[in-house]
Amino acid sequence: MHVCRRSGPENVILLVSDTSVLIDLERGDLLPVAFATGVPMVVPDVLYERELEPYNGAYYRALGLQVVTLQPDEVSFAQIVKNERKPLSLPDCFTLSCARRPDHALLTSDGPLRAAARDYGVEMYGLLWLLDGLAESGAATQATLHEGLTKISQGPRCRLPKAEIQKRLKAWGGA
Repeated sequence: MHVCRRSGPENVILLVSDTSVLIDLERGDLLPVAFATGVPMVVPDVLYERELEPYNGAYYRALGLQVVTLQPDEVSFAQIVKNERKPLSLPDCFTLSCARRPDHALLTSDGPLRAAARDYGVEMYGLLWLLDGLAESGAATQATLHEGLTKISQGPRCRLPKAEIQKRLKAWGGA
């Protein structure tokens, strides 16, 4: 599946997800599909403890979500980012710091976090990229993706580009 590779089959990457992507996947009933592909997804421990564990953490872990601890220099970087980027939460800053690791990439649909990743040269992808990969690989049927993206797009906090949503809905089922 192309979503866990850079350019060649030997270049597997770990996707460091923010909370919004995981919640969107859950809203679209696509979490099991995303994790069944074997795409390794991780979150930093601070994000997990603050935002996922009390909500539905055991379920995420059972699906295969990995929780990692940042090294002291990574924590320091996260604190620098937090001081420079007030709109970012501390878990966002930890996520960005984790995604700077070799063979890691950020997975987010959050605008301020994407801007910070661009500014700090962090490789990143979004939810629509992940869904495209699920479609391209055949890991999910077009009907499943259409239904899932429809649910995601109907969420009150959906910030995905409407034109891109419509393009995919049309391709995956004629919406």
